[in-house]
Amino acid sequence: MRAVVQRVTRASVTIAGTVAGAIDAGLMVLVGVAVDDTEADAKAIAAKIAGLRIFADASGAMNLDLAAVDGAVLLVSQFTLLGDTRHGRRPSFTGAARGETANALYERVATELRGAGVRVETGVFGADMQVALVNDGPVTILLDTEPQARRDAKG
Repeated sequence: MRAVVQRVTRASVTIAGTVAGAIDAGLMVLVGVAVDDTEADAKAIAAKIAGLRIFADASGAMNLDLAAVDGAVLLVSQFTLLGDTRHGRRPSFTGAARGETANALYERVATELRGAGVRVETGVFGADMQVALVNDGPVTILLDTEPQARRDAKG
């Protein structure tokens, strides 16, 4: 499972002109589900997101997590995070999980975050969405639950 986590002052996702989800300060998270991802991956990435210490403390150092700043998460599914461009210029998405599986694991990430006490807004799985955000810092973190050895073997 892959995620792009951006610290934001605000973010929203709109579908056909209607806002589906919006947050003020917190994290905008794009999440992609791989074909071999499991519930363990969803739990692990949710725990990592909830615990990321990327908000400034009183001295300006990145030491605080979402709970410490009363931040929220805008969680949006994005299968294109699994795009493979190692062979040519047109991405291959064979590594992305299919709809039903991907949606279930995406929803599991949202459930795990809510269980950790995080306010979560979401997009709509599979919809054509427009995402707007103001990246704070900018701070952008990439997360991947796939072990490095497995990524190296794919080569």
